[in-house]
Amino acid sequence: MTTIAEGNKVRVHYRGTLEDGTEFDSSYERGEPIEVEVGSGQVIPGFNNALLGMKVGESRTVSVPPEQAYGPVLEEALTEINRNLFPEDLQLLEGMPVPLTTDQGHKLLGRIQSLTEEV
Repeated sequence: MTTIAEGNKVRVHYRGTLEDGTEFDSSYERGEPIEVEVGSGQVIPGFNNALLGMKVGESRTVSVPPEQAYGPVLEEALTEINRNLFPEDLQLLEGMPVPLTTDQGHKLLGRIQSLTEEV
């Protein structure tokens, strides 16, 4: 059976969770696997490295450190976001991950550090 190597194109299902078990992304939720060219930089390095050596049908659970994912938390990247930018019926909680999109259309995962009441 062939093992995955750099340059291979693969279709893979994945589920991304934080250390506390909170799911932040899932191909299962979208109903189809992603297609990736291994080694092309399409996915975070830790995910790419986890694919290397896998075989068709194999499942693997990996823990990816920040340095091989999206990087450490940058205090200078903290910003305030008005509550009205979120759906009214969404209950916001400290520590909750929130998907964000930059002005350039890049998708990011943010986390609520704190909530304050506007006076």
